[in-house]
Amino acid sequence: QVQLVESGGGLVQAGGSLRLSCAASGSIDSINAMGWYRQVPGKQRELVAQITSGGNLNYADSVKGRFTISRDGAKDTVYLQMNSLKPEDTAVYYCNAKIVLFGTAYWGQGTQVTVSS
Repeated sequence: QVQLVESGGGLVQAGGSLRLSCAASGSIDSINAMGWYRQVPGKQRELVAQITSGGNLNYADSVKGRFTISRDGAKDTVYLQMNSLKPEDTAVYYCNAKIVLFGTAYWGQGTQVTVSS
């Protein structure tokens, strides 16, 4: 089992920045990848950024050059630095952890990010 606790969402004006944090606990040694997804009402949850245990990074095209995912191994925490935010970035952001061996995925509770124009 893996538990994920997110923080850092909020309201920001377009062009501003926010940093999301996701603290993992439990069977963290089994995690192969952690990432951030986002979802708006009526749409599917979409991948925003992902970092693997080997350090490989993957970003959605819509956030490349603006968002940065990073990991603090000592604290078992993953961050999403979001710069140059746009109104279309408004969504609930969810932290995700994948364990390939068991084919399982864990989710945080979600944090709201609202970007005003």
